[in-house]
Parts: sequence; C-alpha cells; structure tokens
Amino acid sequence: MISRFLRTGTALLLVLGWKALAVDKIPINEDESKVPPYTLPDPLVFTDGRPVKDAAAWQQRRAEILELYRTHVYGRTPKGLPRKKATVTSEDHNALGGLATRKLIHVPLLWNDKGPALDILLYLPNAAKQPVPAFVGYNFNGNHAVTTDPGVPLARSWIENRRENFITNNVANEQSRGCEASAWPIEHILARGYAVATIYYGDVEADFAEGWKQSLRGAAAKGGTNHVFAPDEWGAIGAWSWGLSRAMDYLETDSAVDGKRVAVIGHSRLGKTSLWAGAQDERFALVIANESGEGGAALARRWFGETVWRINASFPHWFCGRFKDYNENVPALPVDQHELIALMAPRPVYVASAEDDKWADPRGEFLGAKHAEPVYALFGKFGLGVADMPAVNTPVGGTIGYHIRTGKHALTAYDWDQYMSFADRHLTKAGQ
Repeated sequence: MISRFLRTGTALLLVLGWKALAVDKIPINEDESKVPPYTLPDPLVFTDGRPVKDAAAWQQRRAEILELYRTHVYGRTPKGLPRKKATVTSEDHNALGGLATRKLIHVPLLWNDKGPALDILLYLPNAAKQPVPAFVGYNFNGNHAVTTDPGVPLARSWIENRRENFITNNVANEQSRGCEASAWPIEHILARGYAVATIYYGDVEADFAEGWKQSLRGAAAKGGTNHVFAPDEWGAIGAWSWGLSRAMDYLETDSAVDGKRVAVIGHSRLGKTSLWAGAQDERFALVIANESGEGGAALARRWFGETVWRINASFPHWFCGRFKDYNENVPALPVDQHELIALMAPRPVYVASAEDDKWADPRGEFLGAKHAEPVYALFGKFGLGVADMPAVNTPVGGTIGYHIRTGKHALTAYDWDQYMSFADRHLTKAGQ
C-alpha cells in the first residue's frame, strides 16, 4: 500500500493512498526520499476559480481563507464574548535588580469576574525610552516558571505534572520557579529594548482532553460541562488564541508599550496558537512561530513527521471536530498551512525549525513559509528570498523570516536573538 502511495502522482490515487495508509494508523515517515507528491491549494485563486490579481482582491480572498480555517481546522470563536477591563494588581519599578518595571495584570475573560481570567506578567525595560515595542506569548508552566523573580506569584491554574519541573498533583510550587527560564531570556530581551509580556496558557484552558470543562470553553458553552461541540466550534487553540487578543487589548492601553509594535510569539503548540492569533487579529504587528509543526507552519499534505491523524489522536481537543474528517484524507482539506502564514501579509512573519526536530517537519515548515511568498508579492514585499532551504544556523528572509538551528525541540537563546534582530528591522517606528 505504501509503495503504491509513493508512486502515484494523481490526486485521485493520492486520496486513495492516504486512505490506505489510514488502515495502518498513518505510519510515521521521517525519510525525505519517501515523501510522495502532493498538490497545494493556491492562495491566489478564489474557491470559485477566479484569480486574485492584486492586494485589494486579496482582502476578499483572505476573508474566504479565514472562514475555511474556522470551518475545517481551528473552529470559530463564539459570538458575544465580553472584553473585560484589565486591572493592574501589582507594580514594581525596581524589579530584576532595577533592570525592569514589573507589572501584574488581571483580565477576566467572561462575564463573571470569578470565572476564567488571564494573569499577565509584564516586564518593561527601565533603560529604554517609552513607549517600547513588546513581545507577548504564552508559557507552558506558569508565569513563575519563566523567572526566578520572587515577586511573581505561583500560577493558580491546573498544570501538567512534570517530574523535571517538580510539578505534582497538577499544582505549582516554589521548586518549579524558574524551570522555564531558559526559554524566556528576559534580562537579555529587556536589554535589547523590548518589553516582555507572558501568560500561562492554562489560565485559558487546561491542556488535556477534558480540560475544557474547567476552563474558558466550558464556562462559555451554552451547555456548560455537558455541552456537545458542533463540528466547527473552537478547540483549545482557538481559545488560547482568543486569550492572546485579550492580552493585546491591555497592551494597547498601557502607555509604556507601543501597541502598534507588538510581536506575538509561541513555541510548539503555542506556535500554532500564535499563528492563528496573528491570522485573526491584525493588531499583532509581527507573528513568530517557533517549531510549530503540524497544524502550525508545516504543510499538512507532506507525509513527514507528525500527521493530521496523529495530532488529532494525541490531542483531540486542540482543533475543531471537523478537522478529524481529514485524518485519512488530508488532500481533501481545503486549505494548507502556507495559506495560514499568508494570512499575515503584509505584516512580517517568522517561522523557525530545529535540525533534530523531525517530528515537526522542518522542511515542511520552510515550505509553508516559502509558498506564502506569492501573497506577500502582491504587496511588493520581499519574502524569504531563497529558492531552497538554508543551511543550519543561517537565517534568511525579508518580510518572511526563517531559520533552522542545531538542536532539539525547544525555544532557545539563539532563536530569541534571531527574532529580536528581525524585530529590530520590522518594528522600528520608521517601518510602521
């Protein structure tokens, strides 16, 4: 079955090949020579076949693609959700040894202030002239995990048990303080003149299949914890993305932050989230996806690393229910991830990979960015500027940035250095 699948070049046999592979639960492939041919949907062709000829027409096509993603991949946000006022609960102008001003901000997410809420940790560089550009993104283990700063309270939401982070009984503790600091070089970012805002993603939704029942989606659902989601209702990535926009609501009001120069960043599943947040909310001036893989920057139609079937089996709560319809027939999916990246145009976007992270399909991530270039060209924007995947540790790009670095699946200081250099070019006031 697999050999027949690899030989075929026609759309019909490709579909049959995917269905055949599904009998074996879609075997995992990490051999580039075995990647079969595939055909990507064209972002510059409307669903009725009309070509997209200019930037004005792209705005119509953009709305069409957004709707396809809402219907088939991430689901749609419920209408009528409130946008509650944020409250600064703490402010210290001498944080991190005087390097920063630390603010703690509380943002209720629903009508009841006792329900789900964001707790934003914001560091502002004291040495920089305000208002400053900012990075905003979720963390995996609680705000206290990104720093050893004792002024940051322990997260109160459910946290996945991880022995290496000293988490037991799904509760944060002092031993876990700073366990994620290597992914958030805060002092280094501040020294470059950027503010850093981060939120624990579990504040929005606990990351397990039934976690929605104790989180935003459960609190917002008409049926409460007995709710049965429609095929196109939002999954966890949709909820997390909506939370990032609520953080953006606050950042626009803080006079120390330049709300026109905010970059949204995410790693892994949170890289998928940053892409979907940036696609829906054009206030994010720059969008960064670090090793976002399947359902993020990597092309779904490439049979390499994690597959649609595998991600839906492992994380059934991340996407909308209809996405599972494509487990055994990915070529029938009406979009692919180059179109998600194209939704950022003409804003700058950065995609990154790691050499040893085959599961995330580094080449598929590069190609996702590469195939978004025609949309950027409509705006006269320079894309990646290379025909082939660059060498390891050799960043490339114009308005679309990309690198693949040595190492494993992680957000590292090297990654941050590339993102800040990219932001230096694109988030200057002259560039806005």
